[in-house]
Amino acid sequence: MITIDGSQGEGGGQMLRSSMALAVVTGTPVRLEKIRAGRAKPGLMRQHLTSVRAAAEVCDGELIGAEPGAQELTFHPGAVRPGDYHFSVGSAGSAMLVLQTALPPLLTASGPSTVVVEGGTHNQWAPPFDFLLKSYLPLINRMGPEVTARIERHGFYPAGGGRVVVDIQPAPFLNGFDLTSTGRVLNHRLIALVGNLPTEIGDREIARAVRKLNWRKEDGEVRGVRTNGPGNVLMAEIECEHVTAVFTTFGRQGTRAEHVADNLVKSIRGWQKTTAPVEEYLADQILLPLGLSAAQPADCGVRCGGTYLTGPLSQHTLTHIDILQRFLDISIVVNQRQGGQCELTVGSTSSG
Repeated sequence: MITIDGSQGEGGGQMLRSSMALAVVTGTPVRLEKIRAGRAKPGLMRQHLTSVRAAAEVCDGELIGAEPGAQELTFHPGAVRPGDYHFSVGSAGSAMLVLQTALPPLLTASGPSTVVVEGGTHNQWAPPFDFLLKSYLPLINRMGPEVTARIERHGFYPAGGGRVVVDIQPAPFLNGFDLTSTGRVLNHRLIALVGNLPTEIGDREIARAVRKLNWRKEDGEVRGVRTNGPGNVLMAEIECEHVTAVFTTFGRQGTRAEHVADNLVKSIRGWQKTTAPVEEYLADQILLPLGLSAAQPADCGVRCGGTYLTGPLSQHTLTHIDILQRFLDISIVVNQRQGGQCELTVGSTSSG
């Protein structure tokens, strides 16, 4: 059994989700202590509780101590079972973070699966659905599985009520990849989602962002969406040959639409300045599937592991590296490059 101290590193839910997913994939029992000790409200909240129960359900595992607010739990995984699953957070807690736990084990399961998750789809403390669809899943599909996702209802904080459906056609092994260049920029667009609020808010956001980015007015779109409560999200999608970067900012009561747009522009320019293809959040998310790829047998018939370029590493990513190396016999080498870039190479310990 592996024991994880949840107070180490960034001390948040990422350690919990990745540990549960890795426990299922590797069949390794895990005990988590001091769960989310680095947060103002430590312990299991609804979305975390849904995540750990999702991990247990996809493998008929045994959970001990998984209760609301719990700061310790023990998990004995079973064998992964493909099938149809439905998980409900019951709040605006992120449905995307629940998928972080349930999806990895099903990528190489013995048959197809469908996962339905209800909760928040656009939450400022988690990657939104559009990041999953446009940035993350295309890389997963490059590795061999065929994963599609659709949003049936949008769910903003604090009302929630969103619904996402993910269909998974697994692959026997995960084919690694390199991502060291964006390639040519093929397209870019701005999207303002407005739910139960005046669409004029989105118009102002788009107008400001288009002007500052020197994009065309036609590159922006305001979408009115039906939601349980009010919400506003401004997103940019920059589609390149090898990767699509997705940036998101959230409107809040008392915050001017122009300020929301300025924050988005700042994020885009920060990524462009590094000239690295992988932005901060994607750098964290693709570590786990690349780690699983690197841990496969050398004679599995596909490439194992890979290399990618990103900007300065977040505390989230540094913590993720530690967790992966606790569960998997892999090497993760970080090389600092000029201009603030970081090169991450994920491979087996024999090659690393």
